[in-house]
Amino acid sequence: MKRIMSLTLVFAMLLAFGMTQALADAPENKAIRLSTTTSVNDTGLLPFLQPDFEAATGYELIVVSNGSGAAIKLGESGDADVLLVHSKAAEEEFVANGYGISRISFMYNYFVIVGPASDPAGIAQCENAAEAFAAIADSKSLFVSRGDESGTHTAERKIWAAAEVEPGEQDDWYISAGAGMGASLNQANEREAYILSDKATFLSMKDNLDLEILLEKGDDMKNVYSLIACNPEQNSGINAEGAQAFIDYMTSEATLEKIADFGKNTYGQALFYVE
Repeated sequence: MKRIMSLTLVFAMLLAFGMTQALADAPENKAIRLSTTTSVNDTGLLPFLQPDFEAATGYELIVVSNGSGAAIKLGESGDADVLLVHSKAAEEEFVANGYGISRISFMYNYFVIVGPASDPAGIAQCENAAEAFAAIADSKSLFVSRGDESGTHTAERKIWAAAEVEPGEQDDWYISAGAGMGASLNQANEREAYILSDKATFLSMKDNLDLEILLEKGDDMKNVYSLIACNPEQNSGINAEGAQAFIDYMTSEATLEKIADFGKNTYGQALFYVE
């Protein structure tokens, strides 16, 4: 009897110790505000990783998805703890102005130009995106722009500049959607128009679209994603520990392997590549 009571007491002490340790390890502020780009959400990558992150760390990830421009503004206003975006120049400016700690590039994919199979501007034969954009402008073929200051929109404007074309409201062939990637792809599909898309989002939607990838080559098509912890010295209320926990998780070898494999079973190829 004494042996049973002793074992029961030891078990109770171990259980109490475990509960105390779990409470000690639990994050003080469990909520992490992640401001991210639409493509990471629309492709399903973030919804795939979120449950694993929360189970592993005890944090709760509160995700707000916008174009990179709007996502970065939430970091500037103190309404985000960490950013996951893809607009290099804007990211560098964000850090230089003291809003972010550092820019950590960790994965990438590629932009593609998609359009109707008939390819009225003949861009499939072009050598790069700038040449393709010039052909679209010359033929006045319909083109849908994100028009939302996102990373994709920023990349699109750089390509137009390289093509020495300045499309705008004066051009009835140029349509500014002012929307996220998924909504813009649907609009391009309805109008049988060209559009610049990140490849991952297009692949995740292609079964419901009548558009095809017509150009996916050229150095101007690489699309790099970065993580930035927001600076608690710039805005109050930043969950710096939570932001770092998310960055540590996303850049861990185990998570990078998951990212590199994501999409292979469904689409026959990865949607993202790791640095």
